[in-house]
Amino acid sequence: MALLDLVEYNDPTGNALAARIPPDGNGELRLGSQCIVREGQLAFFARDGRLLDMFIPGRHTLETANIPLLINFVKIPFGNRSPFRADVFFVSLKQHTNLRWETKQPIPMRDAQFGMVRLRASGTYIIQVSEPRRLLTAVVGSRSLFTVQDVEAQLQSVIVARTADAIAQHMRERGHSVIDLATEYDEIAQKVTEAVKPDFAALGLDLSRLFVNLISVPEDLERQFDRAGGVAAMGGLGDYTRFKAAEALGDAARTGGDSTAGAGMSLAAGMHLGQLMGQTLAGSGQAPTQPPTVAPPAPAVAQHCTNCGTGLPATAKFCLECGTPVGPKRCANCKTELPANAKFCTECGTAVTRP
Repeated sequence: MALLDLVEYNDPTGNALAARIPPDGNGELRLGSQCIVREGQLAFFARDGRLLDMFIPGRHTLETANIPLLINFVKIPFGNRSPFRADVFFVSLKQHTNLRWETKQPIPMRDAQFGMVRLRASGTYIIQVSEPRRLLTAVVGSRSLFTVQDVEAQLQSVIVARTADAIAQHMRERGHSVIDLATEYDEIAQKVTEAVKPDFAALGLDLSRLFVNLISVPEDLERQFDRAGGVAAMGGLGDYTRFKAAEALGDAARTGGDSTAGAGMSLAAGMHLGQLMGQTLAGSGQAPTQPPTVAPPAPAVAQHCTNCGTGLPATAKFCLECGTPVGPKRCANCKTELPANAKFCTECGTAVTRP
């Protein structure tokens, strides 16, 4: 068992909350030993699991005057320099900054405008030890080293639970929707801080500051927000629908191929866009305007009437102008099929008369 003439602790990582010297507790002190406590630290002497005397920052020589509880506990007579066993715990009082928290799973939240939505939230927080004795007795125990990482998961779970309650309470009090939360991060962070502080205090810690950096909604709801913003930027649903319809026709023209069919499909999509936007904005109370009526594209011309020359689609059986039956031209004498512009039969020479 080593005899400790000098006791100190220098945290190489900056993440330690408490450390025991020696780490395995297998060491002895004696009157006259030196204890160095750095700024931002406190040193506690313990014996058999009991916290006894405390040292503030500075260099201290162990003597009966400054460790009376420990001396009385181990029954060392005044002036005796015989070794005695004692644990020394160094507690860091510095602030531990930029600790991150986030919701691992979405938080279901009821919204008056969009119904049930799932939110994700994240941010940072700052902690420091506020009650060293409580930390050592309630959390550290007999550990040789206790760091922020050892308690970080527990702290995050507390923050996430309180954040869900704080957001729900804030929305009820203000009557706001999820789209309003982005401007109220500070108010929500204050509510979370007030709710979390008692839980941290039970561990001997103080939540110095908590920040809410982001509250996000599902991607499909974000896309609805973007569409709603597009409608507002275009000056209303009618103008937005006309713009999208024209844009669809332009895309169809650039893609080539069956341009007529492509244009028809794109234009149909543009015609229904207004109805879809109306459904998206219905929850916000904004009454959508009736989209303008757009005439369907004219059918492609595949043939012409043999009587009046009117252009007709491929499936037409009668001319839509003069009612003439549409079909191959035949000779009235020999029934030979003739070209559309034939004036005499190529077989018998009979003059071709129009029906």
